Amino acid sequence: MKKLLLFSTALIAVPGLALASEADGDDGRTIIVTGKAVGYLADDSVTATKTDTPLIDVPQSVTVVTRERLDDQALRSMADVLRYVPGTTVGQGEGNRDQITLRGQNTSADFFLDGVRDDVQYYRSLYNIERVEVLKGPFALIFGRGGSGGIINRVQKTPSADALKIGGSASVNTFGSWDASADINAPLGSNAAFRLNGTYESLDNHRDYFEGERYAINPYVAVDLGGGWKAGLSYEYVHDDRVTDRGVPSIATAANEPNRPLSGHRDTFFGVPGVNRTGLEAHIVKARLDGELTDNLDWSTTVLYGDYDKYYTNVFANGAATGQTGTVALSSYIDPNKRQNFIAQTNLVWDVNLGPVGNKILMGLEYGDQDSANQRRNGTLSNTTLNLANIVYPSVTFGALARDTVSNVQFFSAYAQDQISFGEHLDLVVGLRYDRFEIKGTDRIGTPRPFARTDEKVSPRVGVIFKPQESISIYGSYSQSFLPRSGDQFLTMSATQQNLAPEKFTNYEVGAKWDIRPDLNVTLALFQLDRTNATTPDPNNVTATINVGETRTKGLELALTGRITPNWQMSGGYTYQDAKLRGNDFVRLAQVPKHQFALWNRYDFNRSVGVGLGVVHQSSQFAAIRTTATTTRLPDFTRVDAALFFKASDRLEFQVNVENLLDEAYFSDAHNNNNITPGAPINARFTARVKF
Repeated sequence: MKKLLLFSTALIAVPGLALASEADGDDGRTIIVTGKAVGYLADDSVTATKTDTPLIDVPQSVTVVTRERLDDQALRSMADVLRYVPGTTVGQGEGNRDQITLRGQNTSADFFLDGVRDDVQYYRSLYNIERVEVLKGPFALIFGRGGSGGIINRVQKTPSADALKIGGSASVNTFGSWDASADINAPLGSNAAFRLNGTYESLDNHRDYFEGERYAINPYVAVDLGGGWKAGLSYEYVHDDRVTDRGVPSIATAANEPNRPLSGHRDTFFGVPGVNRTGLEAHIVKARLDGELTDNLDWSTTVLYGDYDKYYTNVFANGAATGQTGTVALSSYIDPNKRQNFIAQTNLVWDVNLGPVGNKILMGLEYGDQDSANQRRNGTLSNTTLNLANIVYPSVTFGALARDTVSNVQFFSAYAQDQISFGEHLDLVVGLRYDRFEIKGTDRIGTPRPFARTDEKVSPRVGVIFKPQESISIYGSYSQSFLPRSGDQFLTMSATQQNLAPEKFTNYEVGAKWDIRPDLNVTLALFQLDRTNATTPDPNNVTATINVGETRTKGLELALTGRITPNWQMSGGYTYQDAKLRGNDFVRLAQVPKHQFALWNRYDFNRSVGVGLGVVHQSSQFAAIRTTATTTRLPDFTRVDAALFFKASDRLEFQVNVENLLDEAYFSDAHNNNNITPGAPINARFTARVKF
């Protein structure tokens, strides 16, 4: 039987089974490889260079979380994943979206799906994902605008014509949250296959009044057209409805000392029950065509269309508590958003030798058209404060439109890259990207005010890789990126912003990678990221930004991933970061702890029984950019997680994951000085997986 691996992800560990592990070998049919992995260790990636490149030959820091580790740790969200990726800080995202900080740069838009921009504000699921890649450092050559501190790329599961496989899983935790998912791979003859992934989640946690549900379905069909040509079509529907929860406020400690998160209210809801809500409906269609034009020239095109309809209603703490039993100021608004994304990306990869010099030449084009509509209505509360000594929730009504904007973004990019091999020991990666970014929009409140701006930027990338032996690489790299003044989400631009140049990001990095064995790797990176003409959210006005000038983040990353022994797998890392305003050491960037450490282990006693143990440590961090002595500081914390695995048979597996085993009281993330999320107390999740 012919095997079909469309844009192969190696399909290693679907929840409950490895659907296409037999297709992991090279059958000569693979066109675009988006990454292979064995256990916790990934071997290569397409995302970092848009070509199939071993990670040891990529001149930047890359962390890959494989499907096997996603399952072992029972990870359910991007936030769960990223807490175990040092150098990446999870943000609260106002309780309605994924938001991260990478190398001191905060973003809600630097997310990608199979290398294509996925920049809408929502919570991303993992039910149909093969692996999550965290690429650090700004590389506009590959990603285009944004990507200021790096990007998060999700790699989608794909069909295989190898065999019929059916897998499913179900889990429940001690808060009452539960979920079920299914994964079906069905050959449609020898040259086509169909894959269906689906999930349902009933959401709950330790916080008062929190609940919700999410369900999604993703059919995907793939066809081998013959002659080296393959095509795929994927559709995903996502429904997400949950309580919007922005955590707890801060409280003053002493004069001219940082505020701290309000303690003693781990479960208290600082909103209005029945009012705080966020909902999303999304339709995402992805089509892909790949072909071999000649023996050494490959072509691929991906087209993605997404329609997203989202709203979120917030009542939240808008000031520090006046005392442990005092009052907290409240504010509120409702914010509906609509977005339609159309993005097309096409690439040519040419392998050619010029004498003794090998070249892998990438040439690509990208076009995008993004329509956005955003409104905001501010709320009027029957009582604008919450009394901590006697909590009575106010009522709220929403008034006339305070913001009503529409915008259209069109962008065009052309890029070229050459991976040059000077024999066995020296590689050079060079490339340039041209971006044209045009935004046109209208503020429709009162007298309509049009706004527009066009930016044209050229972004370079240079990397040098020295390999004293095949298993060791020492690299240095230089790269740039930019962010237009419309920001992540194109909501509006003031007259002042229209006249400001884009923000610029420049990254310098040196590092080393060593494959100690084929199944064990260690990496080290030293980096410096400079941001010029920088802006940041105003800690005193949640709807505004402030100019801060130039910032610099310096740091070190160290990671070890793979098998220590045949029965012991590990994934761990440490990051040191120093992120501040250049020329003013007092001003520190938001949500950048100086020290982060994460370590996950799995040890199998035999084929049936195994255990897992994880530790996450994060030093203290400022909830917002520190501009005053009282800027809120989140204290450091250490969290311990554990797991027990039992394989009842080749078809049935069970596991129990315990989060926060030592019941540490901590604050996991923040949005600003007074929206801070308390970490969950000790809780357990029981999971069962079955395969046929």
